[in-house]
Amino acid sequence: MRRFFVWSALAALVGLLIAGGGYWAYWQFHARFQPVTITRHQGAIQTLLDGSGWVSGGGGGQPLWIVGYRDSAAMQRYEQQEGPKLRAAGVEVRVVVFARPDREGLEQSTAAERSTVAELWLTRDWSLYQRWTATPTASWTAAGLPRADGNLARMAVVEAGRDFSGELSDLLAASGLQTRWPLVIWRDRDGFLKACACTDPRSWAFIRDDLGAPDRVDPDAPPGPGLPPAPVDGVPPGSPPPLPYPTLPTVPPADAPAGPSATAPTTPASPGSPAPRATPQPRKAPEPTKQDDTTFY
Repeated sequence: MRRFFVWSALAALVGLLIAGGGYWAYWQFHARFQPVTITRHQGAIQTLLDGSGWVSGGGGGQPLWIVGYRDSAAMQRYEQQEGPKLRAAGVEVRVVVFARPDREGLEQSTAAERSTVAELWLTRDWSLYQRWTATPTASWTAAGLPRADGNLARMAVVEAGRDFSGELSDLLAASGLQTRWPLVIWRDRDGFLKACACTDPRSWAFIRDDLGAPDRVDPDAPPGPGLPPAPVDGVPPGSPPPLPYPTLPTVPPADAPAGPSATAPTTPASPGSPAPRATPQPRKAPEPTKQDDTTFY
């Protein structure tokens, strides 16, 4: 009887270890990368997103918000790798950039970054955002943009972006999401608001599944709904075709003898093309003429 209880306890212990290991593996490799369904303050979060200074390249489909700061490597990686896939599914990617507040008296943003953030929130210029992200941070000087430092109105816009990021983090924390940048927020097929702190690429597949985005983008595939068709041979659809290249006459070699027989037949030029030039005839060298005291050539 004692042996029975010993083996029963050992079997229970092994079962608990297996169950604990299975749960740990499930959490470690799957569950912790899943997005969070927002169950509280959905209306306040949606109002914050709609009123923010987001920029977008268009598309007109279901919106998806990417919230972060300029120097976030995870945000740049997500936008570059996942943005084309989401747009191929007809999703409108909206980017919200803010300048991080100072921490213990140490600035976490540059003057050029604050000026650019203020300009983006005020104008929502997508081309400016593209130029900014395509330029290394150390090389970006915000040339031609009004300075935010010393400008009360523009610094108020910068502070509004900081308040937006802080309030959004607090609202998402009520649903159990730990804030890490970038934050990606969208609505699934059933209309539920979801959020993801997408610092790890293993979280990205859940977003693609919710929005029906492909795992990879074929460059020859048609664009998603609401997106303009891709140009063909560099010519946008609906534009007039380029002019044909003119037919030029055959150029004779330099050492070919002059005369009618040396001229190669040419194809008649198409209308609108420049007329072919005539082959120059060699000029006879001048003969010397002698006067009384000078010889001229």
